[in-house]
Amino acid sequence: MKHSRISLCAGLIALAMPMAAHAQGSVTIFGLLDAGVTYVNNQQGGSKTFLDTGIFAPNLLTLKGTEELGGGSRALFELTSQFDLASGATIPGAGALFNRTAYVGLSNDRLGTLTLGNQYDFMFETLTLGLFDGAFLAGGIYDFRQGPFASLGVPDNPTGSFDFDRMGGATRVANSIKYRSPDLYGIHIGALYGFGGVAGDFTANSTMSFGVDYANGPLGLGAAFVNVRYSGLYEGLNGSIRNFGFGGHYQFGSVLAMLLYTNTANTASGAKIDVYKTGVQWDVTGVWTAGLDYSFMQGNSALDNNRAHQLSGVVQYHLSKRTFLYAEGIYQHASGDGPVTQAWINALNQPGSASTTGSQVLARVGVSTRF
Repeated sequence: MKHSRISLCAGLIALAMPMAAHAQGSVTIFGLLDAGVTYVNNQQGGSKTFLDTGIFAPNLLTLKGTEELGGGSRALFELTSQFDLASGATIPGAGALFNRTAYVGLSNDRLGTLTLGNQYDFMFETLTLGLFDGAFLAGGIYDFRQGPFASLGVPDNPTGSFDFDRMGGATRVANSIKYRSPDLYGIHIGALYGFGGVAGDFTANSTMSFGVDYANGPLGLGAAFVNVRYSGLYEGLNGSIRNFGFGGHYQFGSVLAMLLYTNTANTASGAKIDVYKTGVQWDVTGVWTAGLDYSFMQGNSALDNNRAHQLSGVVQYHLSKRTFLYAEGIYQHASGDGPVTQAWINALNQPGSASTTGSQVLARVGVSTRF
């Protein structure tokens, strides 16, 4: 396995998926840590340099456990807390100890895995963890999608469009039940339902998600869907934010090439965004890795036909199989039919983080490790 995927993607996959059983049972503590210094050329007209953490990978602390039940069956659980490495505070706020994931379930070698709790949907699990999106390989959370689309109006979202296609894993599904199939000749399928908990309306605030992927040697294919219903969208109407996507990747020796398409829609307002992505990761030598990722985001007329091109690049130097230094850069150029279309790189979520122009540039140096 290549250094970069040992250092980052294997860690994320281990956090998101039930771990294999060992002997009669086990409990494992696992974590990811990331910190660095970020420079942005234009945030409401001025440049800014600041310490930012959890960018190339979120800062996570996980407890995972399994217990052998016999006959190829096991019980399992996972509890994951996300925190700000700079202050130690839990994310998204005080008291959110296991806000990232918290579930318990059963797994069988022939029948698959069933889990209940707070979990990822399949946009993240199938497409991002399946390496169909190059963002976590070429820029981390900064390289996921936001752009000039605040009018998309995703409820309970810090900007209205932060990680709008849910590929960054920033949003999980509470009160959910999830099934993942065993390997079926290289195919895995999955389904999730999140209960809304609204009395008298079974579908209000509910979530439905599906995923399927196929792996055969160097080739991988995947597709996913998620629909989140919000009773608060547009004066109590039970509108939704619907996402689907599909992609492929191929390993050409030391180069991993990725293609991805996602579509996001606010069914209440009619706002829609198409995203077209391509990316590559190149394991240059035993310790050097480079990545390049390009996205084109296109909104429809309900979003003033706003659109954005985003290019991200990164160079990593691996100190070990678990720790690497990195330098990354991101450029976004936005345009549209409105009088002013402001570029806005993802995860710059504080008020006034958008550029005053159609362009925004970000540079960062940092260190990431797992344990």
